Amino acid sequence: MNLSIVLSIQQAQFQAATFKGDLETNLARIASLGYEGAELAIRDPRLVDMRNLETLLRKYNLHVPAIGTGQAWGEEGLSFTDPDPVIRLAAIERIKGHIPLASHFNAVIIIGLIRGIIKPGVNPTQAMEWLVEALRECCDAASPDNIRLALEPINRYETTLINNAAQGLELMEIVGAGNFGLLLDTFHMNIEEAVIENSIMACGKRIFHFHIADSNRLHPGAGHLDFKSILKSLSSTGYTGWVSGEFIPEPDAETAARNNITHLHQVL
Repeated sequence: MNLSIVLSIQQAQFQAATFKGDLETNLARIASLGYEGAELAIRDPRLVDMRNLETLLRKYNLHVPAIGTGQAWGEEGLSFTDPDPVIRLAAIERIKGHIPLASHFNAVIIIGLIRGIIKPGVNPTQAMEWLVEALRECCDAASPDNIRLALEPINRYETTLINNAAQGLELMEIVGAGNFGLLLDTFHMNIEEAVIENSIMACGKRIFHFHIADSNRLHPGAGHLDFKSILKSLSSTGYTGWVSGEFIPEPDAETAARNNITHLHQVL
């Protein structure tokens, strides 16, 4: 397994984007701590200086395993399930806009909170129909470039749509796209899954990406999760992809990131 950590390359309110701020400074720190990849949280790909980004990634020998898209929801309110069709269309187009960048870096596109919530007055069945329709359209658009999309089950306190692994697997069957899988996150799983290891095993080959944070959303080792057992279960599925840290940067991003990689090296 390769280790990466989340880096927001645009300003964002999301607390668990571990690194924020100056791009080169953060990439240099990430590389110096021993990470092999930087998962990029990008609100709008049109605002990315691709040439500068690629130059810096090469300079620090870092890969981009995945692109996070949730800031489009957090900062702009875009979602697949908004009752306003203009907003739904904008959310779909935003995800499509990530495809060239994902193709260039061979990165997974993450579908997090851009899926939205069931808003007041919206029938849950209708919301699911909008979600499935949007996912199919985005998967179709990504397929020619061999880009995979990974939906992240997110706990009930943040969304009313797809909270656990079983719901994620059911949604995958409905969408029916070979390039559509799951991103599992240990923080959300600690809330929603009866036994994290069992849920990992149930998802098996459908796990396209993996996020780690401890039970309190701090770095692994700061809470009560057994990462040795969790990562052993992940490995037993045949997963050879990235394990990416997405946690609150306390006491600061560099210290949290160092503590994370130290803990993981001890348990791997």
